[in-house]
Amino acid sequence: MPQHHPRDLAEGDPFGPDTLPYGVFTTPDAPDRPRVGVRYGAHVLDAAAAAAAHGSAYADLLAAPTLNPLMAAGRPVWQAVRAEVRGWLDEPYFHPLEEVTLHLPFEVADYVDFYASEHHAANVGRIFRPGGEALTPNWKHLPIGYHGRAGTVVVTGTDVVRPQGQRKAPADDLPTFGPSLRLDIEAEVGFVVGTPAPENTPVPLSDFRKHVFGVCLVNDWSSRDLQSWEYVPLGPFLGKSFATSVSAWITPLDAFDASRTAPPARTYPLLPYLDDSADEPGGIDLRIEVTINGETVSRPPFSAMYWTAAQQLAHMTVNGASLRTGDFYASGTVSGPEPDQLGCLLELTRGKGPFLADGDEVTLTAWAPGANGARIGLGEVTGRITPARTAPPGS
Repeated sequence: MPQHHPRDLAEGDPFGPDTLPYGVFTTPDAPDRPRVGVRYGAHVLDAAAAAAAHGSAYADLLAAPTLNPLMAAGRPVWQAVRAEVRGWLDEPYFHPLEEVTLHLPFEVADYVDFYASEHHAANVGRIFRPGGEALTPNWKHLPIGYHGRAGTVVVTGTDVVRPQGQRKAPADDLPTFGPSLRLDIEAEVGFVVGTPAPENTPVPLSDFRKHVFGVCLVNDWSSRDLQSWEYVPLGPFLGKSFATSVSAWITPLDAFDASRTAPPARTYPLLPYLDDSADEPGGIDLRIEVTINGETVSRPPFSAMYWTAAQQLAHMTVNGASLRTGDFYASGTVSGPEPDQLGCLLELTRGKGPFLADGDEVTLTAWAPGANGARIGLGEVTGRITPARTAPPGS
């Protein structure tokens, strides 16, 4: 039984009673018993222990080794559990954060990555299509996305091994094989699906809260040289599938009620299934910070995103695709209009580099304004680049 208690939160701590993100942790005395915890300041509330002690109806959900059972239980249960957790904050069921091991908090079903920032898409278009149109003709009519690789979504703190593959410089006659030379970051925001939806049942904008359990930070690492050689005509593959880092903490969607904001004005009228003009504001006023080796390189604003998470979910399912508990989708690189608001090195260096070197450590943090001056936090995402491990096949 943990005996620690976080007496007083530091002023402005983004993990106060209005945030309460969920994660999965183990302790040194029970390393084989992962269970659900809730971050409160610099401590972890052992939600499983508290629920068992109080005879909570949700004790089994909180004793599970992933968040999936809780997520699958649906929005009324999410709200009830959150209310119970608030009642346990004055009780001795806490562990210091530095004394626990954090795990990937949910089992990923499918992973979809979008391309929802107009500033990012236009900047990339200018780099790759100088003199041409910055945005493709479809960009302002639908949220562009692709299916990623669920099996290489990893929790914060996991080292990122430099990927290898084919690459070809424009002046080269033939491709070569080797470690990526243009390894990049992508500062993104992710959304985790709880309540499933059957096939051929599109999810309308109004059902966003019914299905999305919570929000987290994402670094969707990108190998620009592998990607640029392979992605025409079918899109990202090896250049994106080697690692996607996510936070150990999933902040409930309801925690961001006070920070909802209207998205930018749309250039064209939207088709009915994407028209959010009559819905609640779909943006979230998240302020992201990107550091490399401890130095801040960018502060991307999520409020600038053209396409909202509700529109992305509606578009994902409009063709009849199902939703499963643990489905995960990310916003794509978050960039704003200013030079210090760009969410990847490709933009920050205008394609010229330098890109990530072995040993570089990248950390993303973020917060949103809450009620009465509070801050709502997203758990940090950190990854360190390690050298490629294997020689090319056949060498």
